[in-house]
Amino acid sequence: MTTERREPVPDLDERTMLEGWLEYHRQTLAWKCEGLTDAQLRTAAVAPSTLSLMGLVRHMAEVERSWYRRVLADEDADPIYYTDEDPDGDFRVTETDTFQEAEATWQAEIEAARRNAAGVPLDAPTRGRHRRTGERYTLRWIHTHMIEEYARHNGHADLIRERLDGATGE
Repeated sequence: MTTERREPVPDLDERTMLEGWLEYHRQTLAWKCEGLTDAQLRTAAVAPSTLSLMGLVRHMAEVERSWYRRVLADEDADPIYYTDEDPDGDFRVTETDTFQEAEATWQAEIEAARRNAAGVPLDAPTRGRHRRTGERYTLRWIHTHMIEEYARHNGHADLIRERLDGATGE
C-alpha cells in the first residue's frame, strides 16, 4: 500500500483548510510507517528513549481519542494504552504488540474524530472539558492543536525512519 499525501490547495475556506492539513499530517505518519516490519516499528529511536514509530501511532490514537471524544463530544472514553500509573504506556511497546492492532486502533479513533467533528461549528465551545485544565475549547482550537501535534511527531517519525532504513522525505 502506498499512502497518498496531498497538501490542501491554497484557496480553501478555513474549515476545509484545517481539515485538509490535519488529514495531510495523518497521512504523513502512515507513510512513515509503510513497508516496515513490526520489529522495525517497535525499534526505539535511540537509547534511552522508548520513542518508536509504533509508539507514535499508539500515542496519536490516544490524542485523537482525548480531543475528539472526551473534550469535543464529552464521551466517556477510557485510555487505550496508558494508565494513571503508566502515563507513557502508549510509547511502551512490547514484543507482543503489533502494528496491525495499533494502526486499526488509530484509524478507528480517526474515524470517531471525523464523525464527532462533522457539522460542529469551528467556534462552538466543546461539550466536554479537558481532564487536566477543566477548560472548554473550540473545534478550531482542537484542529489547530492536532495539526501541531502531528507535525511535531512527524518530525520524530522522519528521524526514526531515517535511522531504520535511510528513508527520508518531507
